[in-house]
Amino acid sequence: MANTIHWAYAEQYNFRLVLVKSDKSLCYVGSPGEGLVEMQQHCAKQFPSADFVQDLQALREYQYAIEAWLAGSREASSLPLDVAGTEFQRSIWQALQEIPYGQTISYSELAERIGKPQAVRAVASAVGANPLLLFIPYHRVIRKNGDATGFRGGMELKHHLLKTEQD
Repeated sequence: MANTIHWAYAEQYNFRLVLVKSDKSLCYVGSPGEGLVEMQQHCAKQFPSADFVQDLQALREYQYAIEAWLAGSREASSLPLDVAGTEFQRSIWQALQEIPYGQTISYSELAERIGKPQAVRAVASAVGANPLLLFIPYHRVIRKNGDATGFRGGMELKHHLLKTEQD
């Protein structure tokens, strides 16, 4: 039985992100400038027989949330998410959601928070596998030396988000 995957774009400050909703809820936010190819590659793993339908109405609330965050809103979203990943990845993604707005932590601090201080590389891999840009705020993770690095959404978006949150 095929799933119907709804998708639409959210755009603010020249950042255009594709939003994807499964039958349950939001399951993917694409990188700026990557569009439909990246989205289809990601969804093919989780929803191999899915039908893709462009449907802004189905994603309107998520679109508003993304556009508000890009504009500097401090309001956290309580919209439902459909996050598929390993237990370890989900523990990392939960810890990311607990990083306060405007604050950053290092990968090693994140590893300590989940009780696995020796697993910094595995933590970094799980951070990078996050399918939900902004909704799971992994732009708040930086290197121990303070450098902002490694972000699927691109460094321009990461710097924008960090600057916006610190203003």
